[in-house]
Formats: sequence, C-alpha cells, structure tokens
Amino acid sequence: MNKVTYREALNQAMAEEMTRDDRVFLMGEEVAEYNGAYKVSQGLLEKFGPKRVIDTPITELGFAGLGVGASMTGLRPVIEFMTWNFAILALDQIVNAAAKMKYMSGGQYSCPMVFRGAGGSAARVGAQHSQSLENWMANVPGLKVVMPSNPADAKGLLKASIRDNDTVIFIENEINYGDVGPVPEGDYIIPLGKADIKRAGTDVTIVAHSRMTGFALEAAKVLAEQGIEAEVVDPRTIRPLDEDTIIASVVKTNCAVVVEEGWRFAGIGAEISARIMERAFDDLDSPVIRVTGKDVPMPYAANLELMALPSVADIVEAARVACGRA
Repeated sequence: MNKVTYREALNQAMAEEMTRDDRVFLMGEEVAEYNGAYKVSQGLLEKFGPKRVIDTPITELGFAGLGVGASMTGLRPVIEFMTWNFAILALDQIVNAAAKMKYMSGGQYSCPMVFRGAGGSAARVGAQHSQSLENWMANVPGLKVVMPSNPADAKGLLKASIRDNDTVIFIENEINYGDVGPVPEGDYIIPLGKADIKRAGTDVTIVAHSRMTGFALEAAKVLAEQGIEAEVVDPRTIRPLDEDTIIASVVKTNCAVVVEEGWRFAGIGAEISARIMERAFDDLDSPVIRVTGKDVPMPYAANLELMALPSVADIVEAARVACGRA
C-alpha cells in the first residue's frame, strides 16, 4: 500500500491502463499541455504522446461525439469533462448515442468508453458549477454510473471502468481530489456493481456515496459517542446498484438513512429509499429518512453554500430520529 491523493490514484489508473492496452486514450479540455484542470492527467502527455493524450477545444458535444465514434471502431476512449456541469452540453452524444448504440444496432456496435470528470458542489464556484447530476445519468438504460469516495476506490473502479464493455459515467467529487489514503499497488481492480461497508454497525444503516461517505463516517463517530452504532454503506456504483448489500444491512439494523449531496426531488436517495421499502419494509422499525442538499440553486456566498449542503450534524440528527433517539 502507498498513500497517495485521490487525483494521483486516478492518474495511476489511467497510466496503467494506457500501458496495458494501446487502444486506451485520453481526450478533453486541458488534459495534455496543462496536465488537466485538476492535474489528474499530470505527466501522461510526456509518457504517451499527443496521439493518446489529446487536448480539445471547448466543445463538449463535439469531443464526446468523437469519443463515441472512436469507441464504435474498437478504441477505448477516456473522455474528460472539466466538470460534469459542462457535460450537459454533451448529453445528446451521451444519452442518444453512447447509451443506445448497442441496442439500436442490434449488438453490432457498442461504445466501451468512460466519460469522467469532476462533479458535486466544489467550493464557492456558484450555481452553474456546483451540481450533482448523477441522478440524470443513472436514469438512462445503457449507462453505468460510478462514484468513488476515496483514493483506493478511485483507482480500482476507474481501472474496471476502462476495461468495461459498456459506457461508464465516472463522477469524481471535486473536493475529494486532495484527499490522501492507502492505495494498493499493481493491477488493483474493484468490480463494478459491488457496494462496500465502510463501517460495521448494528443500530442504523447510513447509505452514502461520493463525498457524503466521508460525512457519514464522521457522523458515525459522533453517534458512537452517543451509544448508537451506525453501519455506513457506500454503493460506489450507482448503476448497477448493489441492492443486496444495502438490504442485508437494513435487515440487520432495522433503520435506514440515505445521504446525498444532490437535490431531494427524484434523487438517488429517493431511488434507494424506494428499493429499501420494497424489499425490507417488514424489517424497518421506522421510515427511511433522506438527508439531501437543499432544493435551491447553489449560492455563491460561503455561509449560504454551507446551509445548502448536507452536514455531519444533519446526518447525526436523521440517524437519531430513525433510531427513536431524537
């Protein structure tokens, strides 16, 4: 194990997969000469050259389409969006081309590719750069949606995503890029569709993904001081969702809290809550409680931004209510 940052873990994953398979290439805004907007692609241009690390104009729809075409002809593109907020411009290629290609061609073509980049609230970048859009992507058949919460998961899941034969949406939380953690060396792969229990507990299940996993773990520490042992489940892959691990945890604890940074209406938390109540209703001692971002555009002011996002205190309060300890 080596301790590296989240961004370095992503860099390792891409470098290893590009070395392993010469069909893999990286394309996006500032990924080459500038080493990536968040320095995730540091050093890749020098190692692999301009044919495999390709700077693009500010044309998300255009280079997403180039990636789709390349994947149809046998290459394995990794398309970086500087932020998933900008990927809105490329939704036609993501949703109408990449996601549907295998179905509409009767299996004659597929799009084995990764769309990746920063998502979530960042810090004081305003309403147009602070959105959690994973529920949009997870709504589309044909797309897999992956959201790692720590450096080890970032490496293992990105390597698996690059090797996957379907289109993968890989969303990295911007705030997590500087996080440091142990990462296995070598060919470390985490299968897609497999959740991870980040902390074992007996009293309440907290399901949280991406940056909110860290918040849930902090909340679990506070709850433990109050005599409540929380089990923290990180789905890691939003689609396909590992329902079995989540349901097994709820059956054990009989209480559930679902946490997400995104908006409440039609969010990932709503989907997970529905599945818990469909499969584990008789095991619940209380309704599933959701902790989400406020249903407003993200404010720019730092104090208002904090109010708009879920907090550790919000998760603690929700868990106490779920356990009947409010």
